Amino acid sequence: MKRHSKLIALIPARFGSERIKDKNIINLFGHPLIAYAINAAIKTKIFDKILVSTDSLKYKKIAEKYGAEIPFLRPKKISKSFSSDYEWVNYTLKKLEKNNQKFTHFFILRPTNPLRSHNTICNAWNVFKKNKVDSLRAVEYVKQHPGKMWLKKGKFIKPLLNFKVKKQPSFNNQMKVLPKILVQNASLEISKTGVLKKYKTITGKKILPFFSPSIEGFDINYPEDLVNLRNKIMKKKIKLPLIKKLKK
Repeated sequence: MKRHSKLIALIPARFGSERIKDKNIINLFGHPLIAYAINAAIKTKIFDKILVSTDSLKYKKIAEKYGAEIPFLRPKKISKSFSSDYEWVNYTLKKLEKNNQKFTHFFILRPTNPLRSHNTICNAWNVFKKNKVDSLRAVEYVKQHPGKMWLKKGKFIKPLLNFKVKKQPSFNNQMKVLPKILVQNASLEISKTGVLKKYKTITGKKILPFFSPSIEGFDINYPEDLVNLRNKIMKKKIKLPLIKKLKK
């Protein structure tokens, strides 16, 4: 008998963002940034639970108004800028399991991407189901090739990657002859929950690439990202997803 899938959407929103203060709840045309990720998850209608992982009571109250669950706060020790995704994901799912809440798959929807559509989340899930993989990750082709990147060693520089194309170092070749390289973006990630225990990672070994619409890979990391996004929205070059009304 085929096992029924039970899905949880995980939205990470730690308090200590460094480059943009309170980035995860910064106002974006009338709503906190995190509201767009919550809203997209709700609209899919595929999740058994939509949970925000945060170490902040302030963020908790805001996320709950938009329909997410925050049954507990994330410990500060795994909410640092150097904390790995594995730490908070593993902590969250183990805590839920102790309360008899088990899930077959988890999705990570990062709040720094307000342009992700609910249809893209559903499409990614449909792709995942058709393949025997451990996880799926949204990716796009790099614009700056690592074959042309350098590491500074004292006074000098050395290539980041040491490989040749047509008997010449990668950095001496044109982009079109270099191997195509993918970079993960902020659109989404899907994994079987079993990979956490089996591999001690959130991805496992068999990782499927998913090409989301290019605009939906957008990620707000720096102040200029936010400025550029606001300008494009005001000029109607980009349209924000509509947000569901607040809970009273």
